[in-house]
Amino acid sequence: MEMDFKQLAAAIRVIAEEKNLPEEQVQEIVEQALAAAWRRDFGEREQDVRVIMNLNTGEVTAFVTKDIVEEVEDPRSQISLKDASVMRKNAKVGETEEVVQKVEDFGRVAAQTAKQVILQRLREAEREIVLAEYEDKIGGLVNGVVSRVEGRVVRVELGKAQGLMPISEQIQGERYYPGQRLKFFLKDVEKSFRGPQLIVSRGCKEFIEQLFHGEVPEMENNAVEIKAIAREAGIRSKIAVSSNVQGVDPVGTFVGGHGTRINAVRDEIGNQEMIDIVVWDDDPAVFIANAMKPANVTKVKLDKDGEKAVVVVPEDQLSIAIGKSGQNVRLAGKLTGRELDIESDNASQDKEPEESDKPVAEEKEASPAKTVESKPVVQKLKKKSDLENSLLEAIEEHGQ
Repeated sequence: MEMDFKQLAAAIRVIAEEKNLPEEQVQEIVEQALAAAWRRDFGEREQDVRVIMNLNTGEVTAFVTKDIVEEVEDPRSQISLKDASVMRKNAKVGETEEVVQKVEDFGRVAAQTAKQVILQRLREAEREIVLAEYEDKIGGLVNGVVSRVEGRVVRVELGKAQGLMPISEQIQGERYYPGQRLKFFLKDVEKSFRGPQLIVSRGCKEFIEQLFHGEVPEMENNAVEIKAIAREAGIRSKIAVSSNVQGVDPVGTFVGGHGTRINAVRDEIGNQEMIDIVVWDDDPAVFIANAMKPANVTKVKLDKDGEKAVVVVPEDQLSIAIGKSGQNVRLAGKLTGRELDIESDNASQDKEPEESDKPVAEEKEASPAKTVESKPVVQKLKKKSDLENSLLEAIEEHGQ
């Protein structure tokens, strides 16, 4: 006997438990596979066959649909009117009749076909169960255990499914090792021939947002909200927050008493990553100035399109505004959605000749007044010279 039906019937319950599938669903999968095996050994490929298995006894019964004909040419797909009338008195030629046949055994090839079909259908059923369970969790946090670190890819066990965290979704500088328990952001569920593949992340900005959701209960009733996030995972993040309730300080709400809330988030992502929480503002210039914190901003100049802006800061704040490797201004640009250029107060004054051209021209036109004021000085000199000449002439006359 190529296939032990009793053993297969007993295995259905075990498979259902291991795969976390309903027993009825596993039984249906097995019966469909046995029907495919029966068609291979005793019927035709397109023949309508259904199989029922008794899980208690292991007995397998096939129900084969055959065409009712006067004279049978192919017994696999046809039944005579005489035989059909025994089964159903009002049977007629041209109709179909379901014939019951007990299945005792399958050939080696048919048994192998049944096994392959069972494995394939079980994988598909398991995939559908996992997809149904995790599709509702996309966009939220899940707990997982690092199972393997394969080069630049980290594999994570998430209960019934396995998650994959590529290097682009990892926190820079964070080390992962088997057995490590962490929180992850579930980004997507991808279908593959190996089963459902869950894509998880710790480096995306949504991960930080969900962590704050767990620490700031005021977000549930929409008293405060996160408007925008810019993140360079493992280095620095900027979060723009606002309050929808008068008198509620959004920044203080997210920071928490003695920094408890923001520290709880940093404990999860790693203390090496700094978090700047700034106030959102509908005025783009004010929002840009807030986003540049911790630098103090003197002035913000927006272009006509609103896509670029020049941020003017005091000379001593220039390095703070730019940040290490341009990090502060880069994140502020991502947060506000604008391209930002930084200038110091001195550079800003040097770059405003158009505004100062007019006053300079007026000073040049007024310069003749200085010439007018110099005339009395010349007249005094002339008078002094005339007096000296008169004195010299009087001396000469007296000498004579």
